[in-house]
Amino acid sequence: MMLAMVTGWCIALGGTTALDTMGSQAFTGGDRASVSIHLQRCIALLWLLFIPVAFLWAFIEPILLVVGQEQRLSHDVQSFLRVLIIGAPGYIGFESLKKYLQCQGIMRASTYVLLAVAPINLALNVYFVHYARLGLLGSPLAISITFWLCFVLLVGWTCLSPLHRNNRTWAGFQPAVIFDTGSCLSFLKLAIPGILMVGTEWAAFEIVALAAGRLGSLPLAAQSVIMTTDQIMNTIPFGIGVAASARVGNFIGARSAVAAKRASHMSALLSVVVGAVVMTLLMATKDVFGYIYSDDDAVVELVSKVMPLVASFQIADGLAGSCGGVLRGQGRQHLGALFNLIAYYVLALPLGITLAFHPKTHMGLQGLWIGQVVALFIVGLSEYGVVWLGTDWEKEIQRGIQRNQAEAKRRQMHEHPRNAGDNV
Repeated sequence: MMLAMVTGWCIALGGTTALDTMGSQAFTGGDRASVSIHLQRCIALLWLLFIPVAFLWAFIEPILLVVGQEQRLSHDVQSFLRVLIIGAPGYIGFESLKKYLQCQGIMRASTYVLLAVAPINLALNVYFVHYARLGLLGSPLAISITFWLCFVLLVGWTCLSPLHRNNRTWAGFQPAVIFDTGSCLSFLKLAIPGILMVGTEWAAFEIVALAAGRLGSLPLAAQSVIMTTDQIMNTIPFGIGVAASARVGNFIGARSAVAAKRASHMSALLSVVVGAVVMTLLMATKDVFGYIYSDDDAVVELVSKVMPLVASFQIADGLAGSCGGVLRGQGRQHLGALFNLIAYYVLALPLGITLAFHPKTHMGLQGLWIGQVVALFIVGLSEYGVVWLGTDWEKEIQRGIQRNQAEAKRRQMHEHPRNAGDNV
């Protein structure tokens, strides 16, 4: 699952950030039909980008053996990922359609679908793993079916929704427009940095998890508690970032610099307030928090020592989530990717691993998380600095206008070749 997240799912979650920019700006920019074109192009290109990942998953056993993994483990990982390939196109389709609806302000549809499918996913996993004699392979099969079910249900909701119909964004299937070279390159210029923006952060936390495993069973158990908690807490700033990207993109498309700026700062303020509340709760419960997951006193004690570090970066994590959404709404995913690369891989991971394992410090799990604290503060404050001081909103609006006009002109060239030279 770690490999799937870092190498595969980041294509869906990162690549679809291009829709945060293009879809949200087109929706309010006077050419709503382009929103559905962006959706179709997103699904097609991300499916193509997944093809080399699928080959990697299908033949990953020799690679795992080369890096020192056990024979049985390597074989099982390859078998697991081969089955998971079935569900990847469904996951990409679901994430793309979800973004398509979100950039129109339709936020609840995907949530309803996920709530409906969650118990089905549980039932499928229990049945395939324990009753169908598939064992390990029952889990990726259940996940794959779940992903396709999510996609199909969201397609059905979209087709039947009066709200979506009233938005008049669906322009039908237009393969020639979808695969226009210029439009595809413009999309990839946003999608690839978006993939890096998501993938670099995920990979950094997975590296910390792997490093914790080398510290022994006790630190690994505490790491599981802390990592699970952090993932749950991170959904809050992530949700704020989703709203921020849609709102900022919509306001840029509507050519309202004041409203876009206000929405950006409001999302940052909200994330700081929520982060402060979460930080207070974690600090107040740090000595007993571990009992939610474990009855081992040693694990709970180690969790209590590391929890202040996790609590300390909640505000910075909130800024990173909300301001990252603002950058996606602007079309500046490359800055988020750059900040992550520098913060995590140049500074945080070397620092954290050194503090954790160096004989002179030997801080163990606390050292690893000190590195993550440093990274999140760098990313959060850097992204907020860009939003607060490094954004010329009028210039962003002009970029949005140019982006929308270029897409509309290319679409007109394919739909009405004789009028290709006319102004849009």
